[in-house]
Amino acid sequence: MDWSLVWKAAVALAGAAIVLGIVLAVASRRFRVEIDPRVEEILKVLPGSNCGACGLPGCEAAAEAVAAGEAPPTICKAGGPDVAAELGKVMGIEVESTTPMVAHIHCRGGKSLSPLKAIYQGVNSCRASEVAMGGGKACPYGCIGLMDCANICPVSAIEYDEEGIRRVNVRKCTGCGLCADVCPRGLIEIVPAHAHVFVRCKCQYTGKKALSVCKVACIGCKKCEKVCPSDAIHVENGFATIDYDKCTDCGECAMACPTGSIQIWTEGEGHPEGGEFALPEGKKKREPEAAVEAS
Repeated sequence: MDWSLVWKAAVALAGAAIVLGIVLAVASRRFRVEIDPRVEEILKVLPGSNCGACGLPGCEAAAEAVAAGEAPPTICKAGGPDVAAELGKVMGIEVESTTPMVAHIHCRGGKSLSPLKAIYQGVNSCRASEVAMGGGKACPYGCIGLMDCANICPVSAIEYDEEGIRRVNVRKCTGCGLCADVCPRGLIEIVPAHAHVFVRCKCQYTGKKALSVCKVACIGCKKCEKVCPSDAIHVENGFATIDYDKCTDCGECAMACPTGSIQIWTEGEGHPEGGEFALPEGKKKREPEAAVEAS
């Protein structure tokens, strides 16, 4: 072996490495982009879920936008008011307090109340099931109960109940709205966290037809409208809708509802999900069919 050739090659490679190193050092100095030090502080405040609810590719992009003044401290939907307040401190901006929001699923018709008409076997997706076979549930407007909303939730706040209906853990939910965007049936609404009265149905059938697909469906009887003292609830498209800007949580609509589709959310300090739905205390149970005849 000619060792002189080896040494020459080694020297040549070393020389090339030194030259390239100098070139890179000069380039890094000349083309260096100054990074706002607040970006790192903002990233520490953001949840780091990279969920995209803010409309940007991820938390780093959001942090850069906030630091540059291109986005407000309230940009992070997944973080909610607490994160907005912290971002305001980093930026030296006073952030107005906002109403905490949570997701609500407008359906309580599980497998014993709205049985399946067919069994879906395929991708664990509500959208896929809806396209393939209309969801397979007796009620064409009810919760299909698959994984779309749960998979997209950045804080794992959506779970099952024993009836196969999706439920929201309000202790975790930040009201980002991603779940509402993916629900193929539009069953998820983002509502004020202080709300305690909920219509748990969006079935567009009325009367006996509604009850034929779900035992606790809203039948569109408008009894809730008649008893509401604040004009906060109205029946539209066959089901009742609450205006939470007007609702006072009196519960009169829930008392009047003949099928129990309107329920009261009762907070529980030790409850793992923050509370639970229930009919108003003292509400008399009535047969839905009798209620339809009476209306």
